[in-house]
Amino acid sequence: MKLYEQLAETIRTQIEDGIMLEGEKIPSVRRTSQQYQLSISTVIRAYLLLESRGLIESRPQSGYFVRMRQAPDGAGLSAPAPQGAPHAVEPAAGPDMAPAALVLSNMRSINSADRIPLGSPYPDPSLFPSARISQLAHGFYKRRDRQELMGSLPPGNAELIRQVARRHLETGLAVNAAEIVITEGATEAIHLCLQAISRPGDGIAVEAPTYYALLHAIERIGMRAVPVATDPQNGIDLPSLNAVIESGQVAGAIVMPNFQNPMGFEMPEERKRALVDLMASHDLPLIENDVYGELHYAEQRPRPLKAFDRSGLVLYCSSFSKSLTPEHRIGWTLPGRYRQAVERLKFLNTVTMPSHPQRAIAEYLQNEGYDFHLRRLRKTLSQQERIMRSAVLRFFPPGTQCSEPNGGYLLWVTLPPGVQGMDLHVRAQAAGISVAPGNMFSTAESFGNCIRLNYSFAWNREIEQAVRLLGEITHELAAHAANLANAGNAANADLARPAAKAAAAAPGAAQAPASGLTKAS
Repeated sequence: MKLYEQLAETIRTQIEDGIMLEGEKIPSVRRTSQQYQLSISTVIRAYLLLESRGLIESRPQSGYFVRMRQAPDGAGLSAPAPQGAPHAVEPAAGPDMAPAALVLSNMRSINSADRIPLGSPYPDPSLFPSARISQLAHGFYKRRDRQELMGSLPPGNAELIRQVARRHLETGLAVNAAEIVITEGATEAIHLCLQAISRPGDGIAVEAPTYYALLHAIERIGMRAVPVATDPQNGIDLPSLNAVIESGQVAGAIVMPNFQNPMGFEMPEERKRALVDLMASHDLPLIENDVYGELHYAEQRPRPLKAFDRSGLVLYCSSFSKSLTPEHRIGWTLPGRYRQAVERLKFLNTVTMPSHPQRAIAEYLQNEGYDFHLRRLRKTLSQQERIMRSAVLRFFPPGTQCSEPNGGYLLWVTLPPGVQGMDLHVRAQAAGISVAPGNMFSTAESFGNCIRLNYSFAWNREIEQAVRLLGEITHELAAHAANLANAGNAANADLARPAAKAAAAAPGAAQAPASGLTKAS
């Protein structure tokens, strides 16, 4: 190829690989000439060639830009045409994929700009005052002093700790501020608590299903997740948990009693008390993940397990990521009798944390109307839950069941018999929609007929079309499952007929009943 053709091919590859994005300005003729050591006339010829091929466009007084690709008329959300039966669609992520790999695949898909993120575990960022908190943090940064240059050592910024303690007091939980350790979100708090209560190889009892990040945390530290049957309305089954404990399989447990991810239930208060008492009777620690506690739709915030703890065995974990700012990753833990171990592990893990976000959140809690923000957030999520739930029940086939969460922003959907969440996930991915299949939430395959949907994003025509399309795909999958079941029943009946005839024709087969009757006579 000639020099200008080689340059054009290089730029074409960069565009196709996503290094240069649609609508993005490409380097100027002069800069490209210097970078590739080519004459300006050669670069111009390369750009003209790319323009003639529709890859770039010239804008007067602005330069050259990667051309936007026009969608064909009528383009939009549509179900991918299946090649044969629905189950024959080749999945990007198959049912045999390891849970961690499946989660990673799903997370990558929700991060795509053209994907409708109904499978996202994160709330809509537009619901939060993150810009204001960033502004406050920047203000603290500009007037920083020497003490702030190093960052904040464990247990964290003193003013934030005071505000967290006050917040707990206002919601009905009197805590000792000296127990609080600030962390980088609830995920780090859970990691630290897991390390404090057990060793690699130990078993940790978990709800089945449970949030996959908890399973990953347990796996990462070299422990074993031991699933325990969990009721979709009342939470973890206490007799089953007791049996697991008495068998010596676990060194502790981790649960989400308030608006559990993925099922959304709120554990009744009497069961919370019974759970704490059960763990105390065995002198075993109980990690509580309460990241959704502030997102309650009822007037009163549900009490955490920590409120019933009398022996220091409940290690409470939470964060501001789901209620105030997902961007700044500030969480905390109340680790009870494991306080010193958690602080030591926190120091070994990160040494310090940036102090300015901590001070900014403390300032917001004290002076910026946190309760007003929460009231507006809860109202929005409650309204969107009702819309999403009614849309699913309207568009999905009979036999579909939905959770009825009283808080949070996640809907647990049980699909009709015979429909697998992974099949729906694969078809939805091809149509530009993300859903979270049930396989992600358990080490077993007990929830393959479930999906989790995120309803925090503002309801609009695009999301309605996506839910409608999910319903259409589910109808197709349900019909296919019914056809397979009918075909299987017919085949069994066909196999049964020759067997019956053979049995009837066998020597003595017909005479036996008559002989019996005769004897009876």
